[in-house]
Amino acid sequence: MLSTPTKLAVVALLYFSEGLPFGLINNALSVYFRIKKISLEEIGLLSLLGLAWSFKLLWAPLVDRFGQRYYWIFPSQLSVAFFSAVLAFFDPVSDKAVFWLALSGICLASATQDIAIDAYTIDILDEKELGPANGIRSASYRLALIAAGGILVMLSDFLGWSFTFVTSAVLMTFLAIMVLSLQSFRQRRLVFSSPLMLWEQYVDPIKRLFQKPNFLLAVIFILFFKVGEAMLVAMANPFWIDRGFTPGQIGFVVGTLGTLASIMGAITGGALTARWGILKSLGILGAFQGTASLGYWLSSFPFAPAFSIYFAALIESLAIGLATAAFLSFLMKLCDKKFSATHYAFLSTLFGLGRSLAGVLSGYSASWMGYSVFFFFTFIVGIAPLMLIPWLKPALAVVPKEET
Repeated sequence: MLSTPTKLAVVALLYFSEGLPFGLINNALSVYFRIKKISLEEIGLLSLLGLAWSFKLLWAPLVDRFGQRYYWIFPSQLSVAFFSAVLAFFDPVSDKAVFWLALSGICLASATQDIAIDAYTIDILDEKELGPANGIRSASYRLALIAAGGILVMLSDFLGWSFTFVTSAVLMTFLAIMVLSLQSFRQRRLVFSSPLMLWEQYVDPIKRLFQKPNFLLAVIFILFFKVGEAMLVAMANPFWIDRGFTPGQIGFVVGTLGTLASIMGAITGGALTARWGILKSLGILGAFQGTASLGYWLSSFPFAPAFSIYFAALIESLAIGLATAAFLSFLMKLCDKKFSATHYAFLSTLFGLGRSLAGVLSGYSASWMGYSVFFFFTFIVGIAPLMLIPWLKPALAVVPKEET
């Protein structure tokens, strides 16, 4: 049995591995694409790559049924490393097809490692550890965003983008070696109480979720809770570029200082979730997340001083960190540990689907509305799902055995 400090250390390492490819795809590449004069519409299409995470439910039951968790994590990390290195040798304009295929490979491999990592985390955590662990998880994830979306973006100004992609590959290879070498990843084996057929392994776990009272309301909440944030984040870096800021400035303020702010928010949000409970934390911290869009809205006006965007980015990052710890605890609380990979994959598919489609729409919306109207729209979209929170408590109840 792992001690709580060991669990938190394992969680930190695993979620750094989750955050690195996400930061590369969603933070660094939006800067790279805009520098290459790629349109806002095509930058928004980067969010379509998130469908790999949205559809991971299709193979999540295989992770529940076959092998130990690290059997899936290790090769997935090596695949992310390989495809990241491939990006260094192709251009997104002249070699568009190959470049996007490599991006798709990163996303599919990253989604697979996420399934196994999320399941392993649910397996080892007790309920009292959810708040602190999700604070550590979010903080570590955002440290990876500093590495991919901050430090590497800043260094791209001096060393070029090929260096960024190769360095990402080296980091992922190192993380894969860590997973293979640490004994703590091998201490839990999957054991099923009944020999389910493969099809039943898909159907029965999802059926169990829908037996929870008010679960349909929970589905709607999960779909929309991160939509406002996703729309804002997808267009934030292009907004910086269009305001005349350099990749070095973006990497330092958004990728580094902003991510540090989100780490502070994640740790604080984890502590507040442990103290207040999941639903109260979702309401208060979710409201802070939704209103953070107003900082970008104010900074988008012509009379706004240039430095106002710095405060907007930092407030937005802090707010996202605060709300994410509560939201992830909510998702994990909904899961049954017997089907942790399938349950969490299904729930993360929901919010990933909403986030991906929102990211796609963000490019067209920002181009059509203009930045000022667009940022205010993300505020409205971010606040609306919070109206459902009073009806979510029954969904967190354990399904009685006679109903399963």
